Amino acid sequence: MTLPAPERPRHWTVYCDGSAMPNPGRMGIGAVITQPDGTRHTLSQATHTTGCNNEAELRALTLALLDLRARGASAVVVYSDNSILVEQLAAADAKPIARLAPLFEDARVLLGTFEEARVQWIPRHRNAEADALARAALGAGPKPPPKPWKKRR
Repeated sequence: MTLPAPERPRHWTVYCDGSAMPNPGRMGIGAVITQPDGTRHTLSQATHTTGCNNEAELRALTLALLDLRARGASAVVVYSDNSILVEQLAAADAKPIARLAPLFEDARVLLGTFEEARVQWIPRHRNAEADALARAALGAGPKPPPKPWKKRR
């Protein structure tokens, strides 16, 4: 008896981040995209416009989703360290900040073009590469690692 070959994962993975310097200020966006076979792609771009960090995060997500559509992806898991972005996209009836409403709507529409799509929050330290790409787009180096906690006695 021949067993069927294991099914390969079909989800593409995206880690996205945005940066505004100062906040609000110039915006940089970054994303790390991994295909189901493990092939990686990175995006790092300055927007040449000004905005806040939440706008930069949304623009990073949108750019990554457009890239995935162009590559033929049908299923995606997106990771972001921006809790506002994740919470707003998780609730269909969420009322975003009025100025950002069109960007949230664009992101929702793009997410809806995939057979499967999920956006999940992760802690900032697990999104360091996407953050570094967003900061590099603005000519800034990566954020220094957080200082270790000292136990109080």
